[in-house]
Amino acid sequence: MALPFFYLSSYEPGTGEITLDEDNSRHIIQVLRMRTGEDLQLTDGKGTLLTATIIDDHKKKCRVKVKTTVLHPPAGRSVTIAISLLKNASRFEWFLEKAAEIGVTGIVPLWCERTERHQVRQDRLHNILVSALLQSQQTLMPLLREPAPFAQWIPEARQDQRFIAHCLEDTRPGAFLMDAVRADVSKDPETSRIILIGPEGDFSPKEVEMALQHKFLPVSLGENRLRTETAGIVAATLLCIG
Repeated sequence: MALPFFYLSSYEPGTGEITLDEDNSRHIIQVLRMRTGEDLQLTDGKGTLLTATIIDDHKKKCRVKVKTTVLHPPAGRSVTIAISLLKNASRFEWFLEKAAEIGVTGIVPLWCERTERHQVRQDRLHNILVSALLQSQQTLMPLLREPAPFAQWIPEARQDQRFIAHCLEDTRPGAFLMDAVRADVSKDPETSRIILIGPEGDFSPKEVEMALQHKFLPVSLGENRLRTETAGIVAATLLCIG
C-alpha cells in the first residue's frame, strides 16, 4: 500500500527533522490516526520526495524524521498553457486541477480583450494545484504565473514551439495541433511548448495578429467547437503525451 502523501510549502535540503504545519499535523494525527513510528511521504512540489517517520504525534505540531530523500528532475520537455480567465471561476479551477494532474509544467492566466473576469484569488488557485499534485502522486507542481494582460505577456514567450488555437474564420488554422508538433524538424525531446487558449468569444483579430507576429503558429484542436476549459485540457493532453 502506498504511504500517505503530503505537501511541504518549503524544504531546506539536508534537513533531518521537520515540524509539520497545523493542517498537515491535524490530518495525519486526527483524521488518519497515525502514530509515532509510522511512515509517510512528503514533497515540496519542486521534485523532492521525502520518506519520513513520525517521531512526535502532536496533533498541531507533528514532527517527523527524514529517512530517505529522492530528487526527481523536471521532465525534459516543458508544456505551458496560457489561457484566459473565465467568467465562471469554477470552470477555470476545474481546468487548473486537471491540467496539473495531466502534467503541464506551467500555467499563465491571461486577461484578453474579451475576458469577462479579472479578479482571481491566487492563494485559492495555489491550493487547487497542491490538491491535484497530491491526488496524482507527483512531486513537480506546475508553475502558476500571476494573471497578465495578453498584449503585455505575449512578447515574453520564449518557448521553442508556440501555438495559438482560435476560431476566426478568415485566419482559421488548418493544421491539427499534433500534426504541427510533429512537423517540427528538430524533434528535440527537450523542446519547450506553449499554446494560447482564448476566452468565451475567442481571441480578437488584433490578438491573433499579435500572436502571429510573435511566431505563434495557428492550430486546430479538432472539428468540434470547445469551451475554453475543454480546449485547455485537450491541448494539455496532446502536448504532454505527444
